[in-house]
Amino acid sequence: MIATTSLLSLVILLISTPTSVSAHGVVAIVSVDGKAYKQNLPGTPSPFASATRLITTVEPVKGAANADTLCGPTGNHNTQFAAQTLQVNPGAKMEFDWRGGDMSFWPHNTGPMLTYMASCGDEGCENFDATQARWFKIQQVARKQSGDRAWAQVDLMSGATAAVTIPKNIAPGNYLIRHEIIALHLATQRGGAEFYPSCTQIRITGNGSGKPTNSEMVKFPGAYSDDDPGIFFPGTFDPDARYVYPGPQIAAFVTSPGSSNNADNDSPVSTSASSTASNPNASPSSTPSTSSGTSTNSDSSSSGYHSQCHLKRRAPSQNDSATRLSARSSPPDNSAPMRISRIMVQHLRNLGLGVGVNFNANGRNTKRRH
Repeated sequence: MIATTSLLSLVILLISTPTSVSAHGVVAIVSVDGKAYKQNLPGTPSPFASATRLITTVEPVKGAANADTLCGPTGNHNTQFAAQTLQVNPGAKMEFDWRGGDMSFWPHNTGPMLTYMASCGDEGCENFDATQARWFKIQQVARKQSGDRAWAQVDLMSGATAAVTIPKNIAPGNYLIRHEIIALHLATQRGGAEFYPSCTQIRITGNGSGKPTNSEMVKFPGAYSDDDPGIFFPGTFDPDARYVYPGPQIAAFVTSPGSSNNADNDSPVSTSASSTASNPNASPSSTPSTSSGTSTNSDSSSSGYHSQCHLKRRAPSQNDSATRLSARSSPPDNSAPMRISRIMVQHLRNLGLGVGVNFNANGRNTKRRH
């Protein structure tokens, strides 16, 4: 049997070893209150009208200063448009179905998920130059609070969708919504983080008045640095390490009594954030709080209106039996099998380092730790 420290040593060796295994993915479907909209994939020869701005590759964006941190890899961000705009009500639930490049389930399990919005102005988003966008944060989620405190991202590996609640009091208008996964499996070294941003065009109705302040808005690139504690994170594989979200705090108008902040209190599959006031950039917790306060940035899965951020299981379909996978449980004790991503599993095997380790289809070490 292999000890926990031995497996962690293999992971660390993997991090320091050049890899030919590409970690990649894309948002394949966007849903609004249960209605699904298929999106174009990179390389589509004849793209159809869709709301998510098309990217040129499923490869990750590397480097916080990379221009592609805006809306994903593209030849020209000034003209990275989409032909469709989705109608969204205040308080609506949007779901992002992230997939691997071959349309398998998302391949990574380590790192936060964050959601930003930016106004496109009165002219709509179809021809809006995203390089002019000023972004405000409405949601963020990191680790789960229960069990082995795995990153909430892990549930995407078994078919969950990342769901975000649009602020109920947001002002009507045309917006880009930027959902982002930051994969941290290589982030124990500076520059190792992988960014997967995706921008979708929406039009919000209603008569709300909520807007961000100037100090709550950021630009991409520019919002992050490779030295930010949430981007360069030596504690990536330590479930007890406090995680500090990158970027600004969640906009104050989004939060409400009982909302979460930006401090590390990680989230479960269905996340409710709690208030953590110490660090302006740490992640919120999955336990609902009755106290009021503004958002901070340390690890406790933070979210927006009513602090609702969810990882939702996709409904089964006749053409996709894989969606029938049930949610994996999180054993609370140290006998729980260690979970690593399929990318790591494959690379360990390529390096001949998988001797004595048995992995199932979801990248779990099926031998117990001692």
